[in-house]
Amino acid sequence: MLPGLREVYDAYVREAAALPALPDALRAEVWTSERLGTLEAAAPHARARRAALGDLVVRLRAAATPGARAFLRALAAIGPPETRRAAGRAADALGGVPPAPWEASLGRVAPGGVWLIQEGPLDGDRLVCEFRHEGQGPAGTHALAVRLTHGGVLSEVVVVGDVPALMAAARQAVAAELCTVQPYGAAVAGARLRAALDGPEAPPGACYPALALARHRAALLPSA
Repeated sequence: MLPGLREVYDAYVREAAALPALPDALRAEVWTSERLGTLEAAAPHARARRAALGDLVVRLRAAATPGARAFLRALAAIGPPETRRAAGRAADALGGVPPAPWEASLGRVAPGGVWLIQEGPLDGDRLVCEFRHEGQGPAGTHALAVRLTHGGVLSEVVVVGDVPALMAAARQAVAAELCTVQPYGAAVAGARLRAALDGPEAPPGACYPALALARHRAALLPSA
């Protein structure tokens, strides 16, 4: 275990005690993405990040609490692909620990509509991609809103829980001639998002909390 991060792992175990009480899978995924973003921002390179995630999985399995199990299930659902299998096995080993009520919904998401919002010649493009957790009806609907520069570089990532409110605000902005909104191809959006989210340039610091969730959702969009 990386000694410099031992206190971080212990803090995550303590914080995870509140995880099973969150109301739904989306909030659990956002919570998990925020912790993953903290680790990624602190890691000097991909190898260090993989090592840190491996240590975190070991620490959560050893904790064997309901919060640790929920965290492991979330890591198995939306964490980096190289960590998901180990996290899933660790969660399976905690079969006697009570599951969170939304555990089965983690990562089970279907894509919906996609829109392109353009606010001005200098603002780049904002891609809004709708998703829905399976079996949750309208309550499971949410969106990923990502702003890209004209060079395709990531500049903003936001997870939106109230999609109707977002689109209503966009329509008001269109009426005020502040932006344009148009349907956009899911395959084109997916390609652009995946290229930006995995690009060589480090994203702005404010993007890190949503990166893991954004990568998971972008991977669900079709390929061209």
